Amino acid sequence: MKAWSVQALLDLDHTAAKPLLEQAECPWEVLGAIGAFIRALGKSLSPGDYEQAAEGVWVHRTAVLYPNHFAAGPCIIGPETEVRPGAFLRGNALVGQGCVVGNSTELKNVILFDGVQVPHYNYVGDSILGHRAHMGAGAVTSNVKQDKSPVTVRTPEGRLETGLKKFGAVLGDRAEVGCNAVLNPGTVLGRDSRVYPLSAVRGFVPARHVFKDAEHVVELR
Repeated sequence: MKAWSVQALLDLDHTAAKPLLEQAECPWEVLGAIGAFIRALGKSLSPGDYEQAAEGVWVHRTAVLYPNHFAAGPCIIGPETEVRPGAFLRGNALVGQGCVVGNSTELKNVILFDGVQVPHYNYVGDSILGHRAHMGAGAVTSNVKQDKSPVTVRTPEGRLETGLKKFGAVLGDRAEVGCNAVLNPGTVLGRDSRVYPLSAVRGFVPARHVFKDAEHVVELR
């Protein structure tokens, strides 16, 4: 099992996207299918549990949506999730149970597993965040390379070609990203990994490791 595979990074019992992700070897393979999956899933949701707040937007009746947010379809917001003022959900957003989408946070083409927190000034685009992953204030995913070439994932075994022009990051379960860190295109964080504040991360960070800088990625003790 590769350390950057779906099985190694993510507990699929904590997302409604399980049927989509269990078909893939690597998580980023499903990024292009998120929108269609949400549309199909939304139509199957119980009206007793979910309100259709707008065209293609389904919101669980226990979710708390504060004033001055915006959600475009297709989008599903799960049970007991908070969407705070200024949040901008641009579409293709599958947000799980017990999540926090904070003030001035922007989501686009994402899967947020249950318990994810992106609580303050975060941009998360073309990315997948695993169970209880957390991004500190101001931390963002960069999802397009400056030269617009396809994104690759740097691993100890070499570069993996994704064929994607837009791919931000995959955060394994319980990954922690420090304040104002930038996850460059094709970043993959293993389970229980950590990223120092103000870091610029690229490539693969193994499970239970701390990214201090590119030269110092150390095992978590």
